Amino acid sequence: MLEFANYDKIYRQVDFSEETLAGKEFDGCQFINCSFTKCDLTQTEFLNCSFEACTIMMVILNATGLKDVRMKGCKLTGFDFSLCNDFLFQLDFDSCRLDYALFTGKKMRKTRFVSCSIVQADFSECDLTEAVFDDCLLSGTTFYRTQLEKADFRTASDFSFDPDENRIKKARFSKDGLPGLLQKYNIRIEH
Repeated sequence: MLEFANYDKIYRQVDFSEETLAGKEFDGCQFINCSFTKCDLTQTEFLNCSFEACTIMMVILNATGLKDVRMKGCKLTGFDFSLCNDFLFQLDFDSCRLDYALFTGKKMRKTRFVSCSIVQADFSECDLTEAVFDDCLLSGTTFYRTQLEKADFRTASDFSFDPDENRIKKARFSKDGLPGLLQKYNIRIEH
């Protein structure tokens, strides 16, 4: 049961660090330059919300709802999206730091990652059909048994995954991305 709801509010430079927002609902809200470090977001619902230049790290997640949420310039290092509620789960990221984030098993069709650092993240068993990785750094990021059909990696860099372990039909890559698909063969590609 939700404790209370906030509609169409703007939160600027609010420090929610180490607070409990468990069971609360935010609908159409904007969070600008806010901190959520070590915040308890258990069963918190964010619907049609945007986060800009926020720090959201070491949060407590359990069935947290992220429904049509946009993140821009946010730091989400180590965020475990796999603990979020699957119902209507939908996010878009622009200029975010998603290093060490866990997305394991999430349905993220058509998700847009624009100019993001996604180092050592885990997309194992995700559905990333038609996802876009535009100008993203993907060093050490895991894609295993991941649905990547029609995904766009043309401007992504430093990714490596096994095409035999992932579904990549009609995915898009640039010539520069081919070494990341052929790494398991231990061959040299020279320009």
